Amino acid sequence: MEKIIITVVGKDTVGIIAKVSTYLADIGVNILDISQTIVSGFFNMIMIADRADSSVDFNTCQEALDKLGEEIGVQIKCQKEEIFDMMHRI
Repeated sequence: MEKIIITVVGKDTVGIIAKVSTYLADIGVNILDISQTIVSGFFNMIMIADRADSSVDFNTCQEALDKLGEEIGVQIKCQKEEIFDMMHRI
C-alpha cells in the first residue's frame, strides 16, 4: 500500500468532493477514508488514499490536484503518508 494524505480547504461550493474523487478514480487511486466539515461556509476535507495501483506517479498526481484546486477555488495538498507522519511527530 502507498498511502497518501490529501487535504482540501476553501470556500464551500457544490461538487468539491465529486471533482476530487472523480480525478482520483480516473487515475486508479483508492480512497480509504474521508472526513469533511463545513464551518461558517468554509469547506475542510481530509482523505487517506492508496495510490499503489495508480496510473500516474506521485508528483504528477500532486501537480494535477494542485491545478484542480485552483480551478475549483480551493487549496488541495497531497503528501505521502511517511512525510505527513514525520511532520506531525512530537
